[in-house]
This record gives sequence, structure tokens and C-alpha cells, in this order.
Amino acid sequence: MKKNVIHIGVFCIIVILSIGAVQNPFAMNYISELKHDSQMVLKEQNSLYEEIVARSESYSEPAIDARVDRVWKAVPGYNGLEVDVEASYDKMKKLNEFDENRLVFKETSPNVHLDDLPPSPIYKGNENKPVVTFLVNVAWGNEYLPEMLKTLKKHELHTTFFLDGSWVKNNPNLAKMLVEEGHEIGNHAYSHPDMNTLTVGRIDEELQKTNSVIEATIEVTPNWFAPPSGSYNQTVVDQAHKQGMKTVLWSVDTVDWRKPNPTEMVNRVLSKVHNGAMILMHPTEPTAKGLEDLIIGIQEKGYRIGTVSEVLSEERVMLGVTLDDNKGD
Repeated sequence: MKKNVIHIGVFCIIVILSIGAVQNPFAMNYISELKHDSQMVLKEQNSLYEEIVARSESYSEPAIDARVDRVWKAVPGYNGLEVDVEASYDKMKKLNEFDENRLVFKETSPNVHLDDLPPSPIYKGNENKPVVTFLVNVAWGNEYLPEMLKTLKKHELHTTFFLDGSWVKNNPNLAKMLVEEGHEIGNHAYSHPDMNTLTVGRIDEELQKTNSVIEATIEVTPNWFAPPSGSYNQTVVDQAHKQGMKTVLWSVDTVDWRKPNPTEMVNRVLSKVHNGAMILMHPTEPTAKGLEDLIIGIQEKGYRIGTVSEVLSEERVMLGVTLDDNKGD
């Protein structure tokens, strides 16, 4: 498209000058030089365009489909990456030479998405995505929440808090504080039961009552459900799915409820953290004291910390790469 526009523009200029040259023979030399210079520019620019096209494949990464893994159950997909040739050409044509740093990329979507999979529990994000999250299950530990929130705010981080419905009913102001701080909210059942032992009716009651009190208190409808103590069965997963929620668990556990030494807890978690890790924690004294060191350690390992939604999304983590919505020089 761009090459055609260039050709047409040069042709129009030459035609206009040629008409004038019929009455002014002295202009013929100028037209000849213009043709020569234009041909050289077009040749060089075409060469640059073709070079970008030729090299683009080596920078591409295919999209990864979501899948149901034998061990990890549902695993989200991950967007692919390809060079936006037109946008890259726009950024390089003034220099008239290939510059890897001026390549512009666009994401490509997988063919199979998390929503396409049958209802399955989710333990982690895609293994190619360097983002991790904290699953903070809240049914007690009010005294440690302010310190945890202060640490998260200090590091400008947001994560996901899974709230027990009865806790929300008894602590509406704390629930509102979590939302006001910008954190994501999930469902953690109403009375902290062993979900694996409940009838379908009781499962629905636990999920519905929690969503109702959360919606009434903080005007949020949860998309994620974390079963208390990680106890679930397929019926639990299916019923949560019918209520618009996916069931999430964890791949790394702080085991903070056992009141470990904060430093030992942090070191153990850091030794196990991985791409797409979902790290289980609670508002406890060890977590409140060790959270900052944990955040720093995770970031030093090259991971970004986000919400469950961010970890499980297909969006790529773009480090040092220009996307096609940012085409400025």
C-alpha cells in the first residue's frame, strides 16, 4: 500500500513537470534528474520494506492455546507476537535503514481460549508469562490487613483478595477498603466449609450468599472462586461455573497459617516461584512482616506481580517492545 502511494505521488509530479517541459526545454534536465533521484529513493525504500518483511518472521512467536493439562488442569493461553510491517516501516523510513529497536509488534490471539475449555480448576497461569499473583484468602486476620495493604500500596501493586461471605457481612468497612485500594475481589464461600462434602444445594447456597453480600456491600461481582482449604470436587467447579465464576487454587503456598518464621517463609516461596505462579497467603503475622521482602525478591527474579485476572489473561508481558498502538518516532 505504502509503495503504491509513493509510486503514484512521484508519477504525478513527473507528469506535471513534463507538461511544463514541453514549453520549457531547459526543464528537461531537471525532470531527468528528478526521475533518477526518485527511482533511487523508491529502490532504497522498497529495499527497506522488503528487508522488514524478510526479517519479520524471525521475531515472531506463535500464540499458545489454552489447554487442560493432566496435572495442572486448566491452563490459559498466551498471545503470540508478530511484527507490524507497515508501522515498523513508518518508524524506519526517515532513517532509511533497518533498526531492530524501531520494530513495532502486534499480538496474535490463540485459537483456543480459557473460556473454550470445559469447567476445570486453575492452578497457575501460562508457563510463558512472567507474571505472578497473590491469592489472599480472608476469613480472619483483620489486624494484619492494614499493614499488608500499606506494603502493597508502597510498591504500587494490586492483587486479589478472596473474601469469606460472613466476613464481609461482619466487616463491611474493611471490604470497602480493599476495593478502594484497587484490589480485585473473589469469592471464598460464606462459612468456610469443606466444599467437597456439600450437596449441590449447599454448594449453591455458599456461592450465592457470598456473591450477594459482596455485591450489596462493595458493588462487585466476583469472577473467581477459591474453595476454602483448597477442598473441592468437579461438582463444586461446575456449580461455580454456572454462577459465572472459575475455580482457582494455587501453585505455591506460603503455609503462613502455621506461623512460620517470616524470613524462612519468604525464602521458601522464592525458591518455588515460577512463571504464572499463584501464591496462596492469608492475613497473618508472618505474611504481614514478610510481604515486602517477598515482593522485592519476586521482582528481582524478573517477575511482575498482578491480579489473578492479569495472570490468567492471554495478554503478553511486553518488556522493551513497541506495540502497534504506539507508533510515534
